[in-house]
Amino acid sequence: MAVKGPKRHLKRLAAPANWQIPRKVRTFTVRPAPGSHAMDKSLPLLLIIRDVLKYADNSREAKKIIQTGKILIDGRKRKEYKLPVGLMDLISVPLMNENYVVLFDEAGRLTLNKVENADVKLCKIVNKTVIKGGHIQLNLHDGRNQIVTVADATKAEEDVYKTGDSILLSIPEQKIAGHVQFGENKLAYVTGGKHVGEFAKIVEIEERKLYADIITLETKDGEQFKTVKDYVFIVGDNEPIINL
Repeated sequence: MAVKGPKRHLKRLAAPANWQIPRKVRTFTVRPAPGSHAMDKSLPLLLIIRDVLKYADNSREAKKIIQTGKILIDGRKRKEYKLPVGLMDLISVPLMNENYVVLFDEAGRLTLNKVENADVKLCKIVNKTVIKGGHIQLNLHDGRNQIVTVADATKAEEDVYKTGDSILLSIPEQKIAGHVQFGENKLAYVTGGKHVGEFAKIVEIEERKLYADIITLETKDGEQFKTVKDYVFIVGDNEPIINL
């Protein structure tokens, strides 16, 4: 009996609900390659070029544009048309002098927000480990790992990066250029649940041992709501530290 490999095709009707694509015009669409973002939290680069930015009328034209290396993701040329592009990724089109950051709208759909500059990227620390040599490795939300040199890993004051914090990475160098701690009175962007796509300030943190921490947030209109820590992405103090 033959062993089945990973699926190579994806029907439009079965595509994630947060993909803004027409469902009934064709049978199939592009399945993103395994990568830095889950399928339901990213869009293949081809769909961004063809269906979102409207730079191409069909997939053949979109593939040609991508294969020329004229599209930059996080400051680097990417030629894989199935590349998954997800939350906080930066898309740059130098020939058009256009830059975009990937966000969720308030309906949970993946969308592109036009920005003036694409020289820094905001990343959330989802985990961290101490590796050989006393270095701390930060595991970020987009699948990348960032190594921080610490002279003495036992000194808590030198280990300033915590899970849930956000860091700024310089583009295209991919080096740490800033740091925002997770905590009360910080401005957060909600990435899931009923309030997805909203900006709100943290007013209370309820830590729990066996379950995810509960975060109480308040919108600029004074409305308060609760969500889990996994859905909270720190973006600044009173205002986002980058243009979102």
